[in-house]
Amino acid sequence: MGSQRRPPPAVAALLSCLLLPLTAAQDAILHASGNDDTSPSKDYCMLYNPLWTVLPSTLENATSVNLMNLTTTPLCNISDIPPDGIKDKAVVVQWGTCHTLVKARIAQKGHAKALLVANNSVQYPPSGNKSEFHDVSILIAFINNKDFKDMKQTLGNNITVKMYSPSWPDFDYTMVVIFAIAVFTVALGGYWSGLIELENLKAMTDIEDRDIRKKKEDYLTFSPLTVVIFVVTCCVMMVLLYFFYKWLVYVMIAIFCIASATSLYNCLAALIRKIPCGQCKIICRDKSIEIRLILLAGFCIAIAVVWAVFRNEDRWAWILQDILGIAFCLNLIKTMKLPNFKSCVILLGLLLLYDVFFVFITPFITKNGESIMVELAAGPFGNSEKLPVVIRVPKLIYFSIMSVCFMPVSILGFGDIIVPGLLIAYCRRFDIQIGSSIYYISTTIAYAVGMILTFVVLVLMKKGQPALLYLVPCTLITASVVAWRRQEMKKFWKGSSYQVMDHLDSTTNEENQGISGEQIIQQ
Repeated sequence: MGSQRRPPPAVAALLSCLLLPLTAAQDAILHASGNDDTSPSKDYCMLYNPLWTVLPSTLENATSVNLMNLTTTPLCNISDIPPDGIKDKAVVVQWGTCHTLVKARIAQKGHAKALLVANNSVQYPPSGNKSEFHDVSILIAFINNKDFKDMKQTLGNNITVKMYSPSWPDFDYTMVVIFAIAVFTVALGGYWSGLIELENLKAMTDIEDRDIRKKKEDYLTFSPLTVVIFVVTCCVMMVLLYFFYKWLVYVMIAIFCIASATSLYNCLAALIRKIPCGQCKIICRDKSIEIRLILLAGFCIAIAVVWAVFRNEDRWAWILQDILGIAFCLNLIKTMKLPNFKSCVILLGLLLLYDVFFVFITPFITKNGESIMVELAAGPFGNSEKLPVVIRVPKLIYFSIMSVCFMPVSILGFGDIIVPGLLIAYCRRFDIQIGSSIYYISTTIAYAVGMILTFVVLVLMKKGQPALLYLVPCTLITASVVAWRRQEMKKFWKGSSYQVMDHLDSTTNEENQGISGEQIIQQ
């Protein structure tokens, strides 16, 4: 996808995942030790649903429980309980065969203290419609299969565990990082779109260049009808991902690698072309290619390949995903064009309804009572692969006991950057047309305010929020107020690019007529 080409439909479909909010996850510590006084002890990470069970906040207040290994038993029927019983035990079972809550009910009937589900991923807590299992009251938590194997190798078979959840500060510093990334991306993307618009206007002096520009605008512009079709495509894509996630997730990963590598190349190539030195070229079939751009393409491809291979490496893979994601968002914001404020209102309004529907309405439709957005975030049906459509920033827990856990992350969907970014880009192009900066600056500040509002609600509600619910009203209302105060609403609503084109066309015609008249007088 070059800087002057429209993104392919498959790439645009990545916008279907506008926000992938975190479920009601909370990390906890599983402190394991041998039954002998001389045996070592070791801490492991587990994940539980705090809406279902409350754990003590310190190790001293935690209760010791003997661990029982039932990973060879499905524990889906009362007959699966061993003859010795599981009373007052913390039972470890494998994920699958039947629903986790069914296993919990069986364990509770055997008077177990806790149910620990061993799984290949502990990034998301047990979920489901607990109202159907209102009688289940024991602790349900996830632990990693690797941790459980290490526990047995290190401590033996007679293991005692204590489970507790250290308190977390109300303010999360990763919010500042995500805020900076989001505001920087939309501001730079909008400004870049304005630079392209300015270059196109300067090329209007030549009739041939003007015709080329019109063709490019038709190729890049999203009409209101195209916007509606795009949103419908997003809805269909979301549903298909929900039902066929097991296969489509790899398709989305492949698309992301190709699209993000191309976007990273476009972003870096724009900077490299500004450097006057190192412009050696290779001529092939009457076409010249700069060597430095060939090396840059290899570098961008290598970044995407390394991420694809090590995407599940929790410690550092998020850095590559964020770099690729920022480049992807920047490239789309400066490439995709909304021709007028009308198209902006339609796109942002429909995607806001889309976001709210898949977050808040779908829990009343799905069988397990979870929203489709949350399920896709967790990987439906226990799938460990995650969609690469978010900016991820791990929380700073290296200096606490929680460092034994997989680093919990704060996330923001690409759509929460791209969708408002398209409006900011339009405002910047409109500013170029009228010789101002008020629309661009106002909407960028409004976006920052919307992000702050999202974080405030996130802290108060302690639950993932659809960011578009706050970003869309902030940006649309701000742009509308500015246009109304400047008495430019009609022009802002319809867009000024076509009017400028017509004005330049008529000016050129008048100049040509004047030149022809002067020639006649001279003759």
